[in-house]
Amino acid sequence: MLNTQVGVLSCSGEECLGGTLSRLATRKVMEDLRSGRVVSLCLPLYIAGGQEERDFAKVYPVIAVDGCDKCCAKRATIKYSGEVRDSLIVSELLGEDVALSKNVSARSLKQEHYEMVNQVADEICKRVDQIS
Repeated sequence: MLNTQVGVLSCSGEECLGGTLSRLATRKVMEDLRSGRVVSLCLPLYIAGGQEERDFAKVYPVIAVDGCDKCCAKRATIKYSGEVRDSLIVSELLGEDVALSKNVSARSLKQEHYEMVNQVADEICKRVDQIS
């Protein structure tokens, strides 16, 4: 499966910092770090019945990136498309404080938040590289 496209389904939660970090890290991986190898799947569309998103996840490996231990992205993938290839919980990677922190708008991120985005993006890349 060398150079197989990998879908990344990230958290859409707005209530905790982990959701913002997961979305920004996924975008960084897709656009910069693993461009052409990673496709971002939209969780709200996925849940609302986006057949194209669901069909992609049935054919290609998917990594669920959840902001907290509710694991909404992983649960949606399992429910509508089958098993995920891998999953990542941002609050487990960066510490429970991320799950308990209030959401920080992408417009008001500080350097420490960008460092967290980089940590999450690096972890996603490791998992993508193991798959493809």
